[in-house]
Amino acid sequence: MKFLIVDDHPVLREGIAALLRRAGPEVAMLEAGTVPEALRLAEANDDLDVVILDMVLPGMDGLSAIGEFGRVRPEVPVIVLSSSEKAEDARRALASGALGYVPKSASHNTLLAAISLVMDGEVYVPPLILAEVTGTALPQKVPPSPADVTASALTARQVEVLRRLSSGQPNKIIAYELDLSEKTVKAHVTAIFKVLGAINRTQAAAAARAAGLI
Repeated sequence: MKFLIVDDHPVLREGIAALLRRAGPEVAMLEAGTVPEALRLAEANDDLDVVILDMVLPGMDGLSAIGEFGRVRPEVPVIVLSSSEKAEDARRALASGALGYVPKSASHNTLLAAISLVMDGEVYVPPLILAEVTGTALPQKVPPSPADVTASALTARQVEVLRRLSSGQPNKIIAYELDLSEKTVKAHVTAIFKVLGAINRTQAAAAARAAGLI
């Protein structure tokens, strides 16, 4: 796995890197203190798996940066690691395209769990934020109407992946059954989410059924 950690505090970057290296010797780490530097690294590393992004950065705020990463590397999920525990900040980050929001006050295990969940195609929001937004819907992209979604918007392989994720299969099983790498499956899942306007598997399955794709 290869992670890109984007934070203007070197000590914090080093701490996150040390934590992630516990996952094993095969983990590689890239670090950047600014968004332009991070975008250059993202473009130069085709094997990048996850971006861990601070919300407050010099020159460009984290929300704008999320959009830039989506433009440069749309298949790579972004997890926001923020000092803010405000529900509104979590909503804004998710609405901007982040697939995870983790307060910096969270435990190491929480960050690792968030990364694992996001790499499996889901969205992570910490319990504290969920409690704060009780009764308020979390930010969700508005799915296109069924009439706007056609099978031609997806490749044949993406339709196969869509059928399997809609039946609840994890990426690892989908990769095994279709003889693909997990990284390729993740890229297909990301593309499917974008076409269907979904932020998680439940939304993607619902949109696909409404459009008659599965």
